[in-house]
Amino acid sequence: MTPITERPILALLRLEGAAAFAAGLAGYFSLTDSWMTIALFALAPDLALIGYAFGPKVGARLYNLAHTYVAPALLAAIGLWALPALLLIACVWLAHIGIDRALGFGLKSETAFGLTHLGRIGRTNWANRLPDA
Repeated sequence: MTPITERPILALLRLEGAAAFAAGLAGYFSLTDSWMTIALFALAPDLALIGYAFGPKVGARLYNLAHTYVAPALLAAIGLWALPALLLIACVWLAHIGIDRALGFGLKSETAFGLTHLGRIGRTNWANRLPDA
């Protein structure tokens, strides 16, 4: 995986993440005023990191599966069709992915944990993750 290095594209991808975060929260609070589902499920997608116990390939695949917009979109479709309570979880999931992307945490490479489609992450690369003004 070659990370995107062009700052204008990275800035757009981060704005897209911020928009997804806002849309997820707006959708959630249009359905309920309770914080319970957010409290229960806000960090649930990060449980996919457990996959790294089985190696970087399994870990990256599970993490990426839990951090793609496709999964909460499918869950929302099921919620609209059959079980409306799933809409709340889908909104929280969308918001989680959005804030991750806005902060620069992208989909993981199978070759290195710190290599994502949005660039390298990690303590030594923090300054390189922020787009220029």
